[in-house]
Amino acid sequence: MADIDIPKHLIELERTAWVEQQAGALTVPTADAVQAAYREHAAAARVSRLALEMAVKRAVRHPEE
Repeated sequence: MADIDIPKHLIELERTAWVEQQAGALTVPTADAVQAAYREHAAAARVSRLALEMAVKRAVRHPEE
């Protein structure tokens, strides 16, 4: 997969969602905000929304050391 440019705000949104999810407290507003940000950035960058989401989740959940 080609490298995808991931803006900081997507990392921050996904990190917030991941923390909420791990605590069993993911809220609809948080999930909606993350998905809206994925859709908007994917459209603007002309990349697959799914590929973008996977790349962001990988960066948040499995950061390189």
